[in-house]
Amino acid sequence: MDIQIIGGGLAGCEAAWQAANEGAQVVLYEMKPLRFSPAHQSDRLAEMVCSNSLRGAGMNNAVGCLKEELRRCGTLFMEAADATAVPAGGALAVDREAFSDYISNRIMAHPNIELRREEVTCVPEEGTVIVASGPLTSEALSQDIAHLTGAEHLYFYDAIAPIIEADSIDFSRAWRASRYGKGGDDYINCPLSKEEYFAFINALKQADKVPARDFEKMVHFEGCMPIEEMAERGELTLAFGPMKPVGLPDPRTGKEPFAVVQLRQDDKHATLFNMVGFQTKLTYPEQRRIFSTIGGLEQARFARLGSVHRNTFINAPTCLTRTLQLKTDPRLFFAGQISGVEGYVESAAMGFLAGLFAPRWLRGDAIPLPPAVTALGALIAHLADSSPEGFQPMNVNYGLFPPLEGRKMKRADRRLAMAERALQNLSPWWNSLAADRPAPAP
Repeated sequence: MDIQIIGGGLAGCEAAWQAANEGAQVVLYEMKPLRFSPAHQSDRLAEMVCSNSLRGAGMNNAVGCLKEELRRCGTLFMEAADATAVPAGGALAVDREAFSDYISNRIMAHPNIELRREEVTCVPEEGTVIVASGPLTSEALSQDIAHLTGAEHLYFYDAIAPIIEADSIDFSRAWRASRYGKGGDDYINCPLSKEEYFAFINALKQADKVPARDFEKMVHFEGCMPIEEMAERGELTLAFGPMKPVGLPDPRTGKEPFAVVQLRQDDKHATLFNMVGFQTKLTYPEQRRIFSTIGGLEQARFARLGSVHRNTFINAPTCLTRTLQLKTDPRLFFAGQISGVEGYVESAAMGFLAGLFAPRWLRGDAIPLPPAVTALGALIAHLADSSPEGFQPMNVNYGLFPPLEGRKMKRADRRLAMAERALQNLSPWWNSLAADRPAPAP
């Protein structure tokens, strides 16, 4: 073997695919089905557990720019996402099972990849290794990584939103629509009156929650804040956040409700719907009781209830080079959420880069970094240039990009100009890398 990769999630699979297409012989380790993390349920590779959404598709959002970069670079991640997409308005969402099946089949068919179903409890002491063990890295491996990085292990909690069976939703109250009518009728909307909303908030505040273990500190990622935590910040926080009714008039009244809960399609056949923004650490009985007070969900059947899980990551500015290598041991690369990014797309992007970088380092070749003005370059800069003190994982956003020079522009125009600049600069970089690659595996 040339390269060992720990973890068969989005980052590990993309890293394996890229490294194999660089001509490397890859061994990909995945501990499922021998052992499952608290959030994973299937033995598939690249399992998506928190949501089926890959977020906004338009260039007005930086993640849309990042997805287009990954698409133009021929990543397995975007190939699978485009092949298994489901309706989601202005977002890109996938059928989660079909998505995982697609990637699993492609990985197992690649002649340069050997999949080993076994748990890795420590980083191999020899050879080139990509650590893509994910946000739910096992305790034993976490301790070994903490030892290697020379720093106290860092973590926070992610909260998973519930999933509802579509045929249990009451459409005498709920209706289908996208905000401002954009994207068709891709979302199911459940209304709350002012009285219902404040009763809901009061119930959230008084509900029983899953406690943290005594020796662990609860630190939540702002982009995945549990709804009960948001409710504690103010009674109207949810009404201006995931439950905002703006652009969603009730067709029965023609007026916007006081608050709205949106449900997003979670599978190809539209039998399951995810409660948008409803990550939670409420106990299961409390979820069933409180969420059934939402208009249209009185008889809801939950295919999956919300839960919390630890998200493990390293202090990238302290530990990693711009090529995702451990500063104290350059044969070790880190990819995915454990490297210090947040989100499915960002994790796959780091797997893509690690899979490009590792074979070239192994061959002694130069490692050309993505241009700083691209979304890929912006994520690298976040990992390398952020302050080590209080470092937190980050979703890609245009605030990470180098500013545009010249005249002032409106926010929307500035974002589109940044995306155009990114894609223009991406092509020469990717073309130079792709020119000397062997032909892709069939």
